[in-house]
Amino acid sequence: MKKYLALALFGLIVLAPIVIFPAAAQSTAAEETVTFTVTNMTCALCPVTVKRAMESVDGVRSVEIDFEAKTATVFFDPQVATPEQIASASANAGYPASVRG
Repeated sequence: MKKYLALALFGLIVLAPIVIFPAAAQSTAAEETVTFTVTNMTCALCPVTVKRAMESVDGVRSVEIDFEAKTATVFFDPQVATPEQIASASANAGYPASVRG
């Protein structure tokens, strides 16, 4: 019973805003994508830390980490954030990042 209650609450909290406010889920602003090479990622927790650090930058919409390739692909609003700010956030967390050329 608790399991079903938890699933129902999850649906209300996470999914309801997307269904009720679909326009909020869609981005109307310009979006840019940059892939970074990230160093020092050596364990399973490292990508989580890098993702959180990069997502903490205002304007970052999402971050996808590829642990094996040691990269982070970041989707962000270029009017709010810059690649330099995103790389700096990662470096401040202990994972230097540079724009992949």
